[in-house]
This record gives sequence, C-alpha cells and structure tokens, in this order.
Amino acid sequence: MTTAAVPTDSGAVRSLIPFRMDRLPWARFHWLVVVGLGVSWILDGLEIQLVSNAGFQDTLHMSSTEVGFAGTIYLIGQVVGALTFGRLTDRLGRKRLFIITLAIYLVGSGIAGLAWTPWFLYLWRFVAGLGIGGEYTAINSAIDELIPAKYRGRVDIAVNGTYWAGALLGAFASFWLLDTSHVAQNVGWRVAFFIGPVMGLVIIWLRRHIPESPRWMVTHGQGAEADRIVDEIEASVQAQGKTLAPVDESRAMSIKARETIPFRDLLHVFVKRYPSRTVLGLTMMITQSFLYNAIFFTYALVLQNFYHLDKSAAAIYFIPFAIGNLAGPLLLGPLFDTIGRRKMIFSTYLVAGLVLLVSAFLFKAGTLNATTHTIFWCVSFFFASAGASSAYLTVSEIFPLEVRGQAISYFFAIGQIFGALGPVLFGALVGQGKERTPLFWGYVLASAIMIIGGLVAIRIGVDAEGKGLEDIADPLSKVSDEPPLEPARA
Repeated sequence: MTTAAVPTDSGAVRSLIPFRMDRLPWARFHWLVVVGLGVSWILDGLEIQLVSNAGFQDTLHMSSTEVGFAGTIYLIGQVVGALTFGRLTDRLGRKRLFIITLAIYLVGSGIAGLAWTPWFLYLWRFVAGLGIGGEYTAINSAIDELIPAKYRGRVDIAVNGTYWAGALLGAFASFWLLDTSHVAQNVGWRVAFFIGPVMGLVIIWLRRHIPESPRWMVTHGQGAEADRIVDEIEASVQAQGKTLAPVDESRAMSIKARETIPFRDLLHVFVKRYPSRTVLGLTMMITQSFLYNAIFFTYALVLQNFYHLDKSAAAIYFIPFAIGNLAGPLLLGPLFDTIGRRKMIFSTYLVAGLVLLVSAFLFKAGTLNATTHTIFWCVSFFFASAGASSAYLTVSEIFPLEVRGQAISYFFAIGQIFGALGPVLFGALVGQGKERTPLFWGYVLASAIMIIGGLVAIRIGVDAEGKGLEDIADPLSKVSDEPPLEPARA
C-alpha cells in the first residue's frame, strides 16, 4: 500500500491522504461519522424548541421579556462559542474540539435544568450556547474532511437539516412534559432540559471511536499517524467485502506542516485570495439566516394575531412546518451532488423566495386562512431548508483546510448577527394583527433577499460537486514549487 505521507529533506511530506479518503466507497465507518457527529444539530433544534415553549416561566417568575432574553443569551453564546472554538479547531484538531464542545453543552444544558432563579438560567444557557456554537465549527470541518467527495454534499446538507428533527423532538417532549396533568409544573421543564444531555452522553461515547481528520493531521506534522488511521479505515472497508480503487500516485501533493496561521494570512485568504468566495459565503449565510429567524420566530404570532388561534392550536401548526423543513434537505440533498451546487442553490433559494412572495400577496388580499398559510410556509421552507443547509456546506468546503473552522465560525457569527434583526423587524410588523400591509412588505423583503441570494450563487458560486476539498481550494501548507518525489512503499 502507498503511504500517505513521505518526509523529505525540505521538511515537506508527499501526501496521498486526500485522494485515498475520497476514493472510499460508502461503508460503516461513514455511518459512524454521520451518527456520531450529526447529532449536534438535533441538539440545537431541541434546545431552541424547549426555550421557546418557556415551561420555566412560571416557576422562575419570569416576564415575557426575560423569557425572550433566555433565548437571546443562548444565541449570543453560540456566536461566542463559534468564534472561540473555530480558531481552536483549526489549531488543535477536529476530534479534540468535537469532544470538548459536546462536553461543554452537556454541562451547560444539564445544570440549566436545576435553575432556581433567572440569572442562574441565563448563565448556563450561555454555556450551552458556547458548546453548540463550537460544535458548528468542529463538526462541519470534520464531516467534510472524513466523507468522500462523491457524498459530501448530500451528507452535509442532510446533517445540517436534522436541526428540525431536534425541534420536532422538543415539540413532542414539551407537549407531554409541560402538561401539568402528567408532570408537575416545577418538574416537567427540568426533565425536558435533561433530554439533550442524556442523548449527548451516548454520543460522546460514540465519538471516542471517530478518528481525528487525517487531512488535518498531515498539515500539522502528524503524517505517520494520519497514514495509520487511513490504513485502518481502508482495512475496515475491505473487510466488508468492498473493493478499493487503485491509488493514483499522480494525485499526491507536497505538504509542509504549519502549526498556526497568523491572522494576516487569514485575512489574505478572505480578502485577496478568494474575495468572490467571501462574498458568496456571506450572502448565503446572511440571507438564509434573516429569512429563517424572521419567519420562524414570528409564525406563531401571525397565527394568533391574524388567524385568531390560541397558543395551543398555534403550536400544533409547528409540526407540519418542521416536517417540511426536515424533508427538504433529506430529499433534495443528493441533487447537490448530481445536478450540482450552483444550480441547486440557485433553485432552492429562488423557489423559496417566489413561493413566499405569492403567499405575501394572498395574505394581503385576505384569501388565506391558518391552514393554507401554513401550507405555503411548508412548501417555501421545504426548499429554503435545503438552501440554508447548503450555505453551511458552501462556507465549509470553499476555503483552505487550515482555516476551515475559522471560516465557518466567522460566517456563522455574521449570519447570526444579521439574522437577529429578523425577529425584531417582523415582530413589529405583525403588531396586534390589525393591519396586513406592513407584514406584506416584510414578506416581500424576505422574498427579495432570498432571491438575491440565489442570483449571487448562480453568478459566483463554486462547482464543488464530486471534487476533493484540495481540488476546490489548495491547502495553505501545500508546496507547489518542489520537484516530484519518489513515493515510498509500506
């Protein structure tokens, strides 16, 4: 077997690891990666839904403003966690961080369930947010680097879309646990907060069996260990009766390890080396974040104020909305690998925007009821959810390996900041439900923003489908001016 990394006198190594990882057929190892790492978004959806149901409000004697701040402090924690752990995951490795960040979440969410006063709840909701924000960076990086290029798009999009599976789980759990006829008021919401940590304990055990990213290791001077890990993965795949394609020696690249990337080099990557990709990533993250936060955090207000549903009835309408959001990434995800990234991003953003636009005019005309309006939302977000998931895929695969975690963290943070404007703006537009015109223009704005996102993607998007990460963006540690080296044999 060809070794993955062969040292040279210059300090560089000749690496075949990216090619070896990308040529693997789908196997049990990849299911381990998907299940072990993909649970992060389920936990995030679960957390958001539990807080939005506010079962702790009466126990902790909190006002509506204080309940809202419990959600805000969690989102602030996500941004801080992403920015903090994004740099660490590039420096210390994917595995170390996806263990640490999950552990932080477990502690934060679990202790929050013991809260006896609002400030204590805020503190540990912030800690839980830190962990989930860090998860976004470490997990997206690891998944992209461990999954073969042929499947990377559908897997990343499906995993990001499982946020809505967590939201559904939270909705059903809250429906039973917050019913005082089943569980005492002071107990139900606390039990709900323990659901995520219990799931996390199982997953953190599973993650111990997921290896460090060999791609990351070879760029950090750990070529021999990276080679051993890839050998073991290949052996496990062959043990399942699967055949590996021959190693193409011409695909090797020379890598000179770099332990850290100065901020000036990071800035150079975003501003000088890949400026159009920076615009692409920012546009996709901001547009999808604004749309989602604007609609998701105010849909219940629309149902209550304009269609006169009570809170219990409005909550039921969340279920088909969440199912549509979950189905989109699962069903449309494979098309991002076959039809292609740019065409599918453009299509999902465009269709989502147009369906929302049609519903805006029908809403203004007063021809919709709660059911038909929810159907429009379900259709629009069936496509929008796949598009939103592809935003995370895009920013995680179009930049060099050494800055992947940081790229995800910065784009995620900026998207969240702009997205935070959505609930405030749309909450004001909903008002008391007496005037439809302001909200109509809000829907028109959200539609236009999504359509613009699609147009930007079709114009400057990257055709990354089926390509290895190193073919999309050269590693910063790649040595391009060295003469070819003779590969060694194991």
